[in-house]
Amino acid sequence: MGEAGADSPRRRGPTVVVAGGGTAGHIEPAMALADAVRRLRPDANVVALGTERGLETEIVPARGYPLELVPPVPMPRKASPELLRMPSKVRDSVRRTREVLERVGADVVVGFGGYVSLSAYLGARGRVPIVVHEANARAGLSNKVGARFAREVLAAVPDSGLPGARTIGIPLRESITTLDRASLRAQARAHYGLRPDAPTVLVFGGSQGAQTLNTAFSGASDELGRAGIGVLHAHGPKNTVAVRELPGAPPYVPVPYLERMDLAYAAADLVVCRSGAMTVAEVSAVGLPAVFVPLPHGNGEQALNAQPVVTAGGAKLISDAELTPQRVIDEILPLAGDSDVLARMNRATLGTGHREADRVLAETTLEVAGA
Repeated sequence: MGEAGADSPRRRGPTVVVAGGGTAGHIEPAMALADAVRRLRPDANVVALGTERGLETEIVPARGYPLELVPPVPMPRKASPELLRMPSKVRDSVRRTREVLERVGADVVVGFGGYVSLSAYLGARGRVPIVVHEANARAGLSNKVGARFAREVLAAVPDSGLPGARTIGIPLRESITTLDRASLRAQARAHYGLRPDAPTVLVFGGSQGAQTLNTAFSGASDELGRAGIGVLHAHGPKNTVAVRELPGAPPYVPVPYLERMDLAYAAADLVVCRSGAMTVAEVSAVGLPAVFVPLPHGNGEQALNAQPVVTAGGAKLISDAELTPQRVIDEILPLAGDSDVLARMNRATLGTGHREADRVLAETTLEVAGA
């Protein structure tokens, strides 16, 4: 064997462990970071940490990254001495997490919240440097705990509840951050069977759809058609919407789900949707005027997510209880047909977007990893 020195093998690339399981709102930013790290450092090794109960078991392998499963940590509603005493389930999950971090040779752990992040933070504490990213307007318990030990804390919006957090937006897929809606519009409308020259509203309520949006828009479908407005409506795979075809009217196109969000955004002049953190970030990044209908649950975080775009003038907010067919006819229909107002909203929305968040987080992550 040769002596160490000029002829010795080059050091391996950095190993980045991302922890963001449970829901797409935690997993998709983690995958966007993984892609950005690979673009900056093709020799990097990116490993995802998850649990068997989350969507990561489907999403992560499909995106081409290895997934390591650990037991989920029970999530108390607030910090407590019981959490700090680490009961047996927490202790087991942290032990398993440490085994993974040692086996893969982790140089940095990046957490995005949710069940698996708490295990990642506690397992990495004092052993592997930590980066925390908070996507929601109001930070969850996992990230509040992780921020105490983290080298860097970043957030999608100001005032998330994590002291000293740097605001960068949410890491998004490259197909969204590089989207040119205007140049793709004709192709997008042809893809979905929409009229090329009609004002078009995109309606969706998340991966499972939203009954409130389905009822309101199907009930207003005749009036929308008579006004010359086309609709692309993702109603959810377990739902249906019944609409009539009006002779001469632009199509109302119902689909179970949107397999190409980039084309859906490019096809639309206005979007009506929920206001999860990822949705707000994508809509803002592509500059699409919006009417947000927050999901009425939890601590009101969806309304908080939407507020910066609403305040900037890029979106309107309608509560779930107030979205009726008549509200669609009275408020959303005129808005969809007003190109001047939509152009102003487009500029305002773009002003709140963060297309570069994936790159900024990747650079921060690699710096913390010593790469």
